[in-house]
Amino acid sequence: MSTRVKIFSRVDGPDSAAPWIVLSNSLAADHTMWDAQIPLLIKRFRVLRYDTRGHGASDVPLGPYSFEDLIGDVIALMDSQGIERASFMGLSLGGMTGVGLAISHPERVSRLLCCDARVDSPAEFRKGWDDRSAIVRTKGMAGIVHATVERWLASPFRAAHPAVVARIMEMILRTPTEGWLGCASAIRTIDYLGQLPRLAVETLYVVGEHDTGAPPDVMRAMAAATPGACMNVIPNAAHLPNIDAAAEFNALIGRFLGMDDKPA
Repeated sequence: MSTRVKIFSRVDGPDSAAPWIVLSNSLAADHTMWDAQIPLLIKRFRVLRYDTRGHGASDVPLGPYSFEDLIGDVIALMDSQGIERASFMGLSLGGMTGVGLAISHPERVSRLLCCDARVDSPAEFRKGWDDRSAIVRTKGMAGIVHATVERWLASPFRAAHPAVVARIMEMILRTPTEGWLGCASAIRTIDYLGQLPRLAVETLYVVGEHDTGAPPDVMRAMAAATPGACMNVIPNAAHLPNIDAAAEFNALIGRFLGMDDKPA
């Protein structure tokens, strides 16, 4: 059973009977990674953002963590807000969490947007996480911050937006080491690929063209295994297309959610 921890969250959007959407952050990020999507989403949704355990302003329990823990946190958070059912959008770690949530609690998820996330753990994938974890244990988040930003954002975007890069680096460096390691342990052994044919919710997979962590070919295979799923690759984007290709990303999610994708 998931250990109850205090999860920081915030709600944006209309105080009405609007439908809910829950947003889940990537590893080494927090709820602010979704800032560029909020003006669009609040046109129709009440938006629940939260900091994954071990991140941002949420508690940092001793690790390792499991996806059962992370999914339990989402269910507890939804229950605390009286949310019976919501759309769910997650990126990387958040996308993995969303897939697990939709498989184990399909009655709580109306639509799933899984972005830049793989749900299998081949040997080379596990080794990569072992290597990064060893660096974090010895050097802290400073040991991986530059390599992380290079994976997250396409080179032309980094060159053109130094202030955004600086904010993202600060966000990474603020991530508690124990929280990063706890979530990395869950990622290292993720194994949902064989369960994707059970996904019974409307699903959209989105990935940046140059994402090396969740390559487009891997996500195409996920989409092929998911009944009725849609798949989109965003050109010239990397692991965080919601930031380095925000206009294209927002247009895609807006269409999937049946929204006007024009800026608010």
